[in-house]
Amino acid sequence: MFHPEPIADMVLRGLVLAAIALVWVVINVRILGLRSFSKMTSFDFVMTVAVGSLLAGAAQASEWTGFGQALIAVSGLFIVQFFVASIRKSSDPFENAIGNSPVLLMRDGVIDDEALRRTRVSRGDLIAKLREANVLDFSQVRAAILESTGDVSVLHGDKLDEALLDNVERLEG
Repeated sequence: MFHPEPIADMVLRGLVLAAIALVWVVINVRILGLRSFSKMTSFDFVMTVAVGSLLAGAAQASEWTGFGQALIAVSGLFIVQFFVASIRKSSDPFENAIGNSPVLLMRDGVIDDEALRRTRVSRGDLIAKLREANVLDFSQVRAAILESTGDVSVLHGDKLDEALLDNVERLEG
């Protein structure tokens, strides 16, 4: 492919194809935006894993057709992701079908153990997030929410605007 000696060809092919494939992914991200790899939903996670797998496949391609197919597949994934993001933005039912709902884990200083159980978040993980948010006392916490991204948001202070809890699922009881 690149060199008549098998070892030199292997090294050159690995380096050159990996570099070209990486540049191709960067070009796709530049065209379609940073949201392509943002931490949003399970769909976005699958997209990221699939692109990584295709990038690895492109770097290991032994034939130009395999390399080209991997690059085309990367572009195809970015195009699908672009259309899915567009539809999610304009369609609440589609957003609900493909996205995860944020879940209330704690309200007004009280931990919702049922919400922790159903979301598989340990009490220790929640408390670690409270410490990261500089919570000094449970009574300071107005709400702790497991976001659709898997992050935990901690809202603390004297009062809480209820609009911040719009579309947040409550699992208690």
